[in-house]
Amino acid sequence: MGDARRTSPSIENSREALLAVLRRTLPSRGTVLEIASGSGDDAFFFAGAFPGLTWQPSDVDPGARSSIAARVLATAVPNLRMPLELDATDFPWPLTEADAMLCIDLLHATPPEALIGILDGARVLLPDGAPLIVHGPLRRASAPVRRLDEIDDALRSVPGAAGVPSLERVTRAAAKRHLHVVEVIGGDEADATVVLRRGRGG
Repeated sequence: MGDARRTSPSIENSREALLAVLRRTLPSRGTVLEIASGSGDDAFFFAGAFPGLTWQPSDVDPGARSSIAARVLATAVPNLRMPLELDATDFPWPLTEADAMLCIDLLHATPPEALIGILDGARVLLPDGAPLIVHGPLRRASAPVRRLDEIDDALRSVPGAAGVPSLERVTRAAAKRHLHVVEVIGGDEADATVVLRRGRGG
């Protein structure tokens, strides 16, 4: 591409399905914090789909942030912000509030502490009723699932990778932080989208 931009095709097959969930879940105005935005492909796509929202990408990896920044400068999408350096497990975060949070294809490839960090961040940043949307491989059934088992096998060589999380683990950890699962789409044989909302009293 001649610049710092990367490509990330892994979500392209499910992007439209995720977009449909976001259309009925995200607020009409405000800031969406995307955790681990990677190449910035998805941030660019979703920012364009929601012109009324400020889209704030972030990533811990300098190369990913360079890719996102190059995309922001090259495309001039007015509601797409420059990326923040953000490690979900390292508090305080560089943002103190958001109206929604989105995390795509992260939990299975990072240490278990990443899930806890994201949930803790959502508890601090989000107002009551605001959504946290998590998308990626997820175990809904207790029985073995070939696709998910293959993902776990492939991750064994990745240092610190937690492997495919279970819906039970996500639900239990979220409830301790006053976040509640309100919708689950997909799972097992297809990537899942989990919608959580921050409950009152959190």
